[in-house]
Amino acid sequence: MGRVSDAKARLLEAALDLVWTRSYGAVTVDDICEKAGVKKGSFYYFFKSKDELVAAALDAKWEEIRPAYDRIFSASRPALERLKEAFDYAYARQQEFRETHGCVLGCPFSSIGTELIAADKTLRDAVQRMIRGKQKYFESAIRDLQAEGQLQGQDPAMLAKQAYAYFEGVLAQARITDDLEMLKGVYDGVLKLLGIRQPVSLA
Repeated sequence: MGRVSDAKARLLEAALDLVWTRSYGAVTVDDICEKAGVKKGSFYYFFKSKDELVAAALDAKWEEIRPAYDRIFSASRPALERLKEAFDYAYARQQEFRETHGCVLGCPFSSIGTELIAADKTLRDAVQRMIRGKQKYFESAIRDLQAEGQLQGQDPAMLAKQAYAYFEGVLAQARITDDLEMLKGVYDGVLKLLGIRQPVSLA
């Protein structure tokens, strides 16, 4: 049973890696099975389709990174410090990916999601679920900024969507141009978007 469990984990890892570094449309079930070292029959034992596998891989990725978001966005920390560390964390992760893969990869959820406008509902829902999950962390920090008196009379959910969209836009451009340095200005850009003009030292 351990071998079976290992095969499933390898399929999940291979699927995300291939789809993220190439594209969803360019990757086949055969490609995934070859990279995972798993026979095609085993693939269909676990998953009905590539859509179902990639959706499961996205869910698994979110479960992997969510503890880091829980730590970064802990309510015990000042709200601006949470946002700053979130963007520093993203930069560090992208730096790791660049060293491993030779290029900036951006966010897997958005990278895959932008390719799948007309995709299977299971996969589309998985992408949207991950994005909403990230936005909730931004929203919690923005609500606390309001409680601290740094933002007034604005809808925190809408501000969170706007801040997250800006962040993902920069990530996408960093991927397109393979320019990691673009991410260094995200924190200042989000402060401007939120209307927080005063420079804040978080050293």
